[in-house]
Amino acid sequence: MISRTLKNQLFITFSRLSGFFVLALLAGVIGVIAVKGMGAISFNFIFSPMQEGGLSGGIIFQIAGTIILITTALVISLPLATGAAIVKSIYWKDTRQAGAYQFFLYVLNGMPSILLGVFGFFFFVKFLGWGKSWLTGGILLAIMILPVAAISIAGGMERIPREYIDNARALGLSTPQIIRSVYLPQSFSSMLSGLFLGLARAVGETAPIMFTATVFAGAVWPDGIIENPVLSLPYHIFNLVQESYDPRAASNAWGSALVLMVFASVFSMLTIIFRLSAHEEARGS
Repeated sequence: MISRTLKNQLFITFSRLSGFFVLALLAGVIGVIAVKGMGAISFNFIFSPMQEGGLSGGIIFQIAGTIILITTALVISLPLATGAAIVKSIYWKDTRQAGAYQFFLYVLNGMPSILLGVFGFFFFVKFLGWGKSWLTGGILLAIMILPVAAISIAGGMERIPREYIDNARALGLSTPQIIRSVYLPQSFSSMLSGLFLGLARAVGETAPIMFTATVFAGAVWPDGIIENPVLSLPYHIFNLVQESYDPRAASNAWGSALVLMVFASVFSMLTIIFRLSAHEEARGS
């Protein structure tokens, strides 16, 4: 019979090996992309337009299109996620509706991104007649960000000490005034943490935008909404990889992947920073 001490040692060893495996896997992926991608990175690659179907030139408009999409998603998702968190954590606090609402957010968060792409294609592209549009892509990415951000903001609001709320009510503040003066300022770090976590996921998504918002070539800056697609890094990489038998396409695909990884890494680091800040604020309260 295995002793308790041996069981503990086996568990600790397994946990350490699992942690090491995850770190090694992450380091391997980052290392391969960095080593392969650095060969393509140059000033000309970052700041010049694509030429020869991606075999030469750069990715300036792919970067610009990606920024347009994620900025649009951020602007749309911020008020929606904040409103959803307010409803769940304040108006529906400790009710069955709050539990059902949280379940809905988790379901939405786990929805395959290709389904959002199909929905966007039939509703925005076909039914509304927008064609491929940067706004459609921003809306679909905002839907991806929404549940992550809403759950994070709601968690920040629920960690606010009860005495803060009681003191505000003792001063005669109404619920909307308490939301503006207590809930929103106190949950600001959680708000940013959730938004950047959602952006870290959304920035690399291809499925929601490939049918609805982006093209491989032929777009520069959008000058409207209808039939105004953009270029994007994920879709650019998707197309270059299919031509990777050509060394120039493979090199540019690795370079584009490195730039996209930098975007995602920055958002992930900001998520960690603001999440730690939120925990520090909660401990200090």
